[in-house]
Amino acid sequence: MAFDIEMIKGVYSRMTERVDAAREIVGKPLTLAEKILYNHLWDGNATKAFTRGKDYVDFAPDRIACQDATAQMALLQFMQAGKSKVAVPTTVHCDHLIQAKQGANLDLKRANDVSKEVFDFLASVSNKYGIGFWKPGAGIIHQVVLENYAFPGGMMIGTDSHTVNAGGLGMVAVGVGGADAVDVMAGMAWELKFPKLIGVKLTGKLNGWTSAKDVILKVAGILTVKGGTGAIVEYFGEGAKNLSCTGKGTICNMGAEIGATTSTFGYDASMERYLRATDRNDVANEANKIKEYLTGDAEVYADPEKYFDQVIEINLDTLRPHLNGPFTPDLATPVGELGAKAKENEWPLKVDWGLIGSCTNSSYEDLSRAASIAKQAVDKKLVTKADFGINPGSEQVRYTAERDGILKIFEDLDATIFTNACGPCIGQWDRSDLKGEEKNTIVHSFNRNFSKRADGNPNTHAFVGSPEMVAAIAISGRLDFDPMNDTLINEDGEAVKLDEPKGIELPPLGFDVKDSGYVEPVEDGSNVDVSVSPTSERLQLLTPFQPIGKEINGAKLLIKAFGKCTTDHISMAGPWLRFRGHLDNISNNCLIGAVNAFGKKTNFVKNQLTGEFGGVPDVARAYKAAGVKSVVVGDHNYGEGSSREHAAMEPRHLGVVAVIVKSFARIHETNLKKQGMLGLTFNNEADYDLIQVDDTFNFVDINEFAPEKQLTLELVHNDGTKDVIKLNHTYNQSQIDWYNEGSALNLIKKENAS
Repeated sequence: MAFDIEMIKGVYSRMTERVDAAREIVGKPLTLAEKILYNHLWDGNATKAFTRGKDYVDFAPDRIACQDATAQMALLQFMQAGKSKVAVPTTVHCDHLIQAKQGANLDLKRANDVSKEVFDFLASVSNKYGIGFWKPGAGIIHQVVLENYAFPGGMMIGTDSHTVNAGGLGMVAVGVGGADAVDVMAGMAWELKFPKLIGVKLTGKLNGWTSAKDVILKVAGILTVKGGTGAIVEYFGEGAKNLSCTGKGTICNMGAEIGATTSTFGYDASMERYLRATDRNDVANEANKIKEYLTGDAEVYADPEKYFDQVIEINLDTLRPHLNGPFTPDLATPVGELGAKAKENEWPLKVDWGLIGSCTNSSYEDLSRAASIAKQAVDKKLVTKADFGINPGSEQVRYTAERDGILKIFEDLDATIFTNACGPCIGQWDRSDLKGEEKNTIVHSFNRNFSKRADGNPNTHAFVGSPEMVAAIAISGRLDFDPMNDTLINEDGEAVKLDEPKGIELPPLGFDVKDSGYVEPVEDGSNVDVSVSPTSERLQLLTPFQPIGKEINGAKLLIKAFGKCTTDHISMAGPWLRFRGHLDNISNNCLIGAVNAFGKKTNFVKNQLTGEFGGVPDVARAYKAAGVKSVVVGDHNYGEGSSREHAAMEPRHLGVVAVIVKSFARIHETNLKKQGMLGLTFNNEADYDLIQVDDTFNFVDINEFAPEKQLTLELVHNDGTKDVIKLNHTYNQSQIDWYNEGSALNLIKKENAS
């Protein structure tokens, strides 16, 4: 039986009335995304048609999911909200704080020792406030959500950018910062700019070596890392129906890498099969009653150009397998062409590791397809040339795959089976085969491949592919290996060719698990004690931010970031994950990965008070101690990547008042607003070039901060000359209220106290 079945029935019971009302108001057929959005309006039935990409709208999500790294700060904030229980079903999943090193058993034991304080805190807070808790080792948040909580037509938010994975089961699932999640936990509306809509029509059927992963690798190559910003991507067509549910999840998961608000698919037979296989017959039965409301209207899919803002068409019959990378997930290359491109760019051809898993590709089907290739290596007497690492997506997947002999196939190749956790995908990897910054290549089935992402080495060239392609490349040990055309020499000196992969959509004997790792909260948590030691290095109770105010003069440039500046550059993961619950300690990694435009070095900026150079956090702390405000300047798509709000909270904590860039990634822009900061964009992108290393910033008319009104900035250069430029913003009045109060959380507390 499903979790929260009465809530799901409630969503479905109102859907026909609300969607019909919306269709009448809008005056045309609706996409699936629009049906879900209009069914979740905070104010009930639609009374107006919202303008895509312009109108801010209040929504009422059905549920929230948090992972352990971001949950710490989110729950520390919720503890200040004055509530006794979360207002909507919420879960916490411990998957980020487990480092991959020796294998599942030893790694999990070590994590439980090293992070005991954090896990105990999360467990006790969850128990106190009515939050479902998934223990370390239970699985990766998004696989667990797909198996247990996702449902067609639902809306959820999660404190992880890959919350979008649940679109594989027909949800509108959106990654948000912790402050957004706290709003909804506290019973408030969730605000989102009404998204634009991108339609992706899939025709044909996957065949041979091509997988669902290749669909999103192809889309990423078309749209780039910012092409989906502010939009929901909706997949449709016969090709979409031919994909498995977990394959759909893979596609939606990596939609985060094109900047999309989320991605989704209409309810179909593959979703029904998955619901029934995961013991949710009750959800499937309810969905079948209104299934025409759980997909886009037929008129939309028949003439998509009339209803979507952009339409892409991909023929699965002719789609080729891809490997994307290095250093960015949108550098798409068909496998047969990668060798030439690698030689041209001097990318290392020798592959050292093949890594399979992550929230993107860790389902039973994923493991079975990769295992079909791994088994051939054993049967055909091939010696694997690269190391193998496997992260199953959940304890249910791991237990079932072990029962069915899938894991033994990998073990026969000396693969390391890591914990059911994120591991190398988020930098939680103690990689023993390399020291320093040696140039090398790895292939993985993850979603992101930014510099330093997996192992902290800026010279690790990471390429993203499907699990089966990763297996083939790892067996060959060569980046230029094309399994569709090339042969390998086995132990007997024979040339052998790998056969096409074969996968099993769902386990023939059904899923099974001995201990899922789920802990149900007590009904009344009022007597549950939650304590945080004042001397803890891992956890710190929060002090409310003070409002920045109506006057900003004499602010100093902290850093002018050059080129790509993701949340990994702003607030690194990896070893820094241990401080995610301690704002002051984790602020010591603030912007240390960003490249300074002046000198092109990382973590090396000028302190204008002394004239000396130092690390970004050190200079920021010096400014703050002297009562001097500071400003960060950035390039395009600033803050792309993770939903981590630490990338906003750390600069705020260190005295940064404004971040001025050419363009923002959606979640990061919202996170800055939530923390009571200024997130601004250049009206003229060329004004980025006016910023000099010794600049002072005067915000001339911040006292007149208002919606749809530009701000004026005076730049005072070291030689006394000045430039006056215009800055744009997307703040509405509610968001300006956050700024005026010091943060969104401050406003919540004020409203709850009144």
